[in-house]
Amino acid sequence: MILGKMNITSLGNKIKNEDISFLNRDVAEKVKGFHSSFPQYSQTPLVELKNLSEHLGINNMFIKDESYRFDLNAFKVLGASFAVGNFIANKLDIDIAKLPYSVMTSDEVKAKLGDLTFVTATDGNHGRGLAWTANQLGQKSKVFMPKGTAIERVENIRKENSDVDVYDANYDECVRMANDYANTHGGIMVQDTSWDGYEDIPRWIMQGYMTMANEAYEQLNSSGQRPTHIFLQAGVGSLASAVTGFFANVYSDNIPTIVIVEPEKANCLYQTAKADDGKIHNVDGDLDTIMAGLACGEPVTIGWPILNSYASYFLSVDEIYASHGMRLLGNPKKDDKRVISGESGAVTSGVVSKLMTDSELADIKNEIGLDENSVVLVFSTEGDTDKKMYRDIVWDGRYPSY
Repeated sequence: MILGKMNITSLGNKIKNEDISFLNRDVAEKVKGFHSSFPQYSQTPLVELKNLSEHLGINNMFIKDESYRFDLNAFKVLGASFAVGNFIANKLDIDIAKLPYSVMTSDEVKAKLGDLTFVTATDGNHGRGLAWTANQLGQKSKVFMPKGTAIERVENIRKENSDVDVYDANYDECVRMANDYANTHGGIMVQDTSWDGYEDIPRWIMQGYMTMANEAYEQLNSSGQRPTHIFLQAGVGSLASAVTGFFANVYSDNIPTIVIVEPEKANCLYQTAKADDGKIHNVDGDLDTIMAGLACGEPVTIGWPILNSYASYFLSVDEIYASHGMRLLGNPKKDDKRVISGESGAVTSGVVSKLMTDSELADIKNEIGLDENSVVLVFSTEGDTDKKMYRDIVWDGRYPSY
């Protein structure tokens, strides 16, 4: 019997007419070209979990392990760096294709730019990615973090010479505080949340995330596999929208079943999909989920139309799916490769596992269409970015997973 909740909603057979051309393969190749100019760049692993797949009763399961990304233990730097790159390219009136890492970090570019301060709100990974990028450029960063933030995540940002503080506010409130600060102090707001008048940088962030999706696509092709199902975790939904748009483009002849997963305590996309009334539905309160990277109550406005058109299902889940996924990936079956995945990174793997093994979830499993023929793709978006929490859960049994 399951201890946690799982609720599902579907938008039905929507007309797939939202413009996703800015997330196509040509753009993804340009983005990857930018990222591959970084000396820290290397393709992160796509791990094939053959033995787990056999145990679960599916054809195959692949997980993209982003704990190796730029030695920052999470994927978020992809979006932050590409957004900063585009900002600089626009400011200098040059094509970003002519702005590789070596040029972007040069004294010549620094002299043309002057002193800049990049500003953001974060639960950890995005802020670290932005602070790292600013530090590489010899620029400043100002980072706002919500209450309950892990000390390790704060310190990792501070190590990048960032002005970072934790505030008595939730994530969405920190976004507003950061934007007010940027407007007052002449800073550059770099946020994946969008609103009227603030859409270019969130769009660039979404495009930056395509490097991860593009790599996975190429790795799948080299193995002769094609996913039938893609499970994507969501905070504001920028990652989910970017990956959904990319795969809807490259697999336009037969789009995989795309399932969006959110914590029950911060399920703004689920609530928006459930209402299906043409309006965005926010979630407020403390948003106190262990999935800190997904603790967002306001959907990204430029991303929602993509999910509305191309995502198949939205799941709202309890904490046990994250803790179960962390244990599952950290303790592999037979010779499957071990994946160290944090709370936000592991939840989709936990969901797939529970769907295939818990009889009480059979109706949801059947609705989604998971069976012995399914090839599943998931993304572990972070490693153990809060090592104490990781050990508390995986070693010491904090948060049940059965």
